[in-house]
Amino acid sequence: MTDHVSTPALLTDPDVIAGRTVDGEPVVAIGARSGLHYANIVPRWAEDLEALELASYPTADPEDLYNRIELRALATDFGVGCFAGFDVEPEGGDGAADDTPGPKLVSMGLGLRTQFDLDNPQHTIHDIMGHTPEDSGDDPDGRWYYGTGISTRIEYRRRGIGREVYALRKQVCHDLGLLGIVAGGVMPGYARHIDTMSADEYIDAVRRGDLYDPTLSFQAENGFELGPALPNYITDPAVNNYAALIVWHNPAAAT
Repeated sequence: MTDHVSTPALLTDPDVIAGRTVDGEPVVAIGARSGLHYANIVPRWAEDLEALELASYPTADPEDLYNRIELRALATDFGVGCFAGFDVEPEGGDGAADDTPGPKLVSMGLGLRTQFDLDNPQHTIHDIMGHTPEDSGDDPDGRWYYGTGISTRIEYRRRGIGREVYALRKQVCHDLGLLGIVAGGVMPGYARHIDTMSADEYIDAVRRGDLYDPTLSFQAENGFELGPALPNYITDPAVNNYAALIVWHNPAAAT
């Protein structure tokens, strides 16, 4: 698969974003489709980021998500690699102006740097994230960007935000000379085939295009390779706790 370079996901022209801020922080990009204004996360947003993630994944095990202490650590250690997307002109459900003054936090993309071994890919999300609340898990010498999560308010989905966050992550890889992006891709479509296919068989079918998965197929369309199944990656009984390794190689990176 190739990246969709002909239709940029982000507006980053200095003439467009210069001087723009959200909650006092510089805007680093504007979503070409969503119109969201993106800024690097900062520690003081930790409580709002925690609430956004919990609202985005209401059935998830909170142990698989960040809490506010961990988010403060991540913002301190690798804020340049993590992004929050704001609706600067929010509307209420009836079309009226939102009661909350100022920009509305609606999306975030989090990640960290790590030394990932593609020859030994088996891991869980807890192997990647920090092992104490004050430990973000970020390795300043890490050669890979590990995507630890994307969260979007339910009412803002299907507006191209996922593609915009991946474009932001890819730009981080270009700017820092990282080898690429790795992550555990959730595979919600597997729930419908769990009784007839192994996780690896399902991923193979999605890879070939025989089956469509709302998450894995989207990632393949955005230049990611679909790798092996990752057992016990997260707590998700619907798919027996499986995820799929996904990898994007930075074409500009020096090996």
